[in-house]
Amino acid sequence: MARIAGVDIPDKKQVEIALTYIYGIGRSSSKKILDKIRIDSQKKASDLTKDEISKIKEVIEKDYKIEGDLRREKSVNIKRLKEINSWRGIRHKKGLPVRGQKTRTNTRTVRGNVRRTMGSGRRAAPTAK
Repeated sequence: MARIAGVDIPDKKQVEIALTYIYGIGRSSSKKILDKIRIDSQKKASDLTKDEISKIKEVIEKDYKIEGDLRREKSVNIKRLKEINSWRGIRHKKGLPVRGQKTRTNTRTVRGNVRRTMGSGRRAAPTAK
C-alpha cells in the first residue's frame, strides 16, 4: 500500500480514484496531477513504481493544499464567520443549514434527525392473529 501525504492509498483501485482518498483532492485534481506527470489514470495503484509515487508526492506537496492544512484553514474561516456574527456564522453556531436551504422540511440530518410530527417515527401497529 502506497502512502502519500500521510494517507494509505488503496492498491486495488485505479490511481485516479485512489488519489481521491486524500482530503482536498477530487477527481478533477487527481486527473490534472496524473496528466502533469504523464501516468495512465487507468493504471492500478499497486502497479505504481517508487519513482512514480515520489513524483506524485512532489506535485501534490508543491501545488495543492491538503489534509491538515486544508482542514485547519477551513475551521479558521468558519471561526472567523462566527466571530464577526455574519449570517453564515450564526447559522454555523446554531447548527442549521448555511447555504440557503429551507428548514421547514428536509434538514433532518443537520438538526440531528429530529421528528416533530405525530405519525413519523412510530412503530407499526400489531397485527391481529
